[in-house]
Amino acid sequence: MSSDCLYSMVLTTTNSVESAADITAYVLENKLAACIQQLEIKSSYIWNGEVCCDAEFLLVIKTQHFLYQQLESALLSRHPYEVPQIVEVPFIDGFNPYLSWIQSNTSQ
Repeated sequence: MSSDCLYSMVLTTTNSVESAADITAYVLENKLAACIQQLEIKSSYIWNGEVCCDAEFLLVIKTQHFLYQQLESALLSRHPYEVPQIVEVPFIDGFNPYLSWIQSNTSQ
């Protein structure tokens, strides 16, 4: 990722409301993100050579790029999946007051 990227979204999915709530609480309490949005989704994917289709919960995590490695470790420590989706999407630009709010509400 570009060194001039300061903010990002990290996307992960999980299999239950309880898991989503646990991950959300842990990440926010540890100031690894300023905001986490949760959406119910349907995922289709290949697992062990078979097509699977499951209800999941997508977590859209807003954070600062420099926190990614800590956030990834936190997600892995609490995640129920063997191979969880954890991807970082950089913010190319954004509304400055919102970006400042992210900065103010995450670890410095």
